[in-house]
Amino acid sequence: MIYTVHQAKTQLSKLIASALEGDEVVIARGSEPVVKLIPVGAKKRSRSFGALKGKIEFSDSFFDPLPDDELAPWNGEGD
Repeated sequence: MIYTVHQAKTQLSKLIASALEGDEVVIARGSEPVVKLIPVGAKKRSRSFGALKGKIEFSDSFFDPLPDDELAPWNGEGD
């Protein structure tokens, strides 16, 4: 949600709590958004190789080559 600078000053504690819950908090000057309030500890989760091992299965034909009619569009051929 977008808040004006005045609203942000008067409701700062509420906005901090909202940002910590994962809500997007944007502060605007007039009608122009200028800053986004995010938690300091907000970091992207790192990917770990093999995280889905044993959780998904592929059919035996999964790695077979595609038939020509399905492969053609990937090669820029056909319609």
